[in-house]
Amino acid sequence: MPRRRRSRLAALGCSAALLAGCTGTAGEAAATDPVATPRPTSSTDTASATSAPTGSPGLARYYAQRLNWVACSSYQCARLAVPVDYANPDGASIQLAVLRARARSSTPIGSLVVNPGGPGASGVQYAAAADRIVSGAVRRSYHVVGFDPRGVGQSAPITCLDDRAMDGFLGADPTPDDATEQSALFADARRFALACQARNADLLGHVSTVDAAKDMDILRAALREPKLDYLGKSYGTFLGATYAELFPTRVGRFVLDGAIAPDLSAQQLNEGQAVGFEQATRNYVAACVKRSGCPLGSTVAAGMQRLRDLLASLDSAPIPMKDPRLDRLTEGWASLGIADAMYNEMRWDTLTQALTRAFRGDGTQLMALADEYAERDAKGRYQGNLLQVIYAVNCLDRAVSPDPPAFAAEAARLQALAPTWGRLLAWGSAVCSVWPVPATGKPQRIDAAGSGPIVVVGTTRDPATPYSAAVRLADELAQGRLVTYDGDGHTAYRRSNACVDRAVDGFLLTETLPAEGLRC
Repeated sequence: MPRRRRSRLAALGCSAALLAGCTGTAGEAAATDPVATPRPTSSTDTASATSAPTGSPGLARYYAQRLNWVACSSYQCARLAVPVDYANPDGASIQLAVLRARARSSTPIGSLVVNPGGPGASGVQYAAAADRIVSGAVRRSYHVVGFDPRGVGQSAPITCLDDRAMDGFLGADPTPDDATEQSALFADARRFALACQARNADLLGHVSTVDAAKDMDILRAALREPKLDYLGKSYGTFLGATYAELFPTRVGRFVLDGAIAPDLSAQQLNEGQAVGFEQATRNYVAACVKRSGCPLGSTVAAGMQRLRDLLASLDSAPIPMKDPRLDRLTEGWASLGIADAMYNEMRWDTLTQALTRAFRGDGTQLMALADEYAERDAKGRYQGNLLQVIYAVNCLDRAVSPDPPAFAAEAARLQALAPTWGRLLAWGSAVCSVWPVPATGKPQRIDAAGSGPIVVVGTTRDPATPYSAAVRLADELAQGRLVTYDGDGHTAYRRSNACVDRAVDGFLLTETLPAEGLRC
């Protein structure tokens, strides 16, 4: 789990803020760097790069714009204008933040646009970590470009609650046990949703993934690239697949790592994540109980039960902790802290230390993990709006049932499949059930017919974006090619596996497709 700055780089949180994940960045360079080969372009390609889509004359001024790059630290920054409403391009516009880490080669291939996930993670911060998120060969050969999608970070950010109110929202009971607690959960959801509407009325209905994908094509044009080269991780794979479906002939060298299958419903995504996090937690417990000093006992079954017992006890009796604003660790915060460590097995030792202290009545270290998850600093200030805008995007992309009794039934179903995480995932969809703007998207199969090859990377024990989704997306894409990483954690490229790195680098640098059925 990367912590640039230590910045939180998120994954899909289908309907629940809990599972806004992150993408990995710490990895070893590929054993052999391929020699980069620029894509051949013609004068016709260059001239057409700034052409607005057929039938959209109102977008011509956006496609014709040039980015005014200015120095920002050791990078270049710019602002990109996009329409608020693509159905009314002559109406209001907003500015998106863009950052470029220039290629180190004097003859670069072009620009590689990157997105770390979320929805709600900052592409600007991700591109600023260019030295870590791509290999040295890719870093030399590409300008690495990131943008904050609309509603995120520095791009007309959607915020709903102040820091103190967010503390209460994230720390609230995520697994109601009776009708009274269920009513309280829905009341919190309504307050959050109405606050989002009150503060962001003009933009709230225009932050879908389709909107962001259309923005990305305007960015491609502003970069003067005839095709978009792209590295998307986690939710960034959904954004990339959506772009490929909308603009298949504009697809360049595309890599989608930690994939989401766009034809899955919110309910199916919740189930996949519940089962994925349950398995990741079992893997952690299995590793813990083999070592001396593990606070979870000596067997996996006993360890899993002790974790569940801890969360249940925190529901009724939160424990003290040191924090600038809060004095008790609740079940909600503890769940975030445990989830944080599931994204990367390198965080398991830290979780063991935190749990040891929690069992002794001190929640401070488990809250520190939760703070990393929530992008909350040592002074209790939120450094990003990920856990607010994630709802705005997800609630537009997929509808959920507005019927409260349906949540109790779904919670029971998922608890049977994933006793530790099932109920939390089911109830996490409550905000979208009361969202003030109707969903504009729906689950749909994406094949991106007419595109070039698209490399999909899946990790076999990925908790947030299950491996089955990568298999599904690669199969559904007309030109999909799957790379399998047999391992733990979320996403694979630049997370310490040289086999995956070589496969991705070979494609980005020379358009050499990974071997059919490659397993790393």
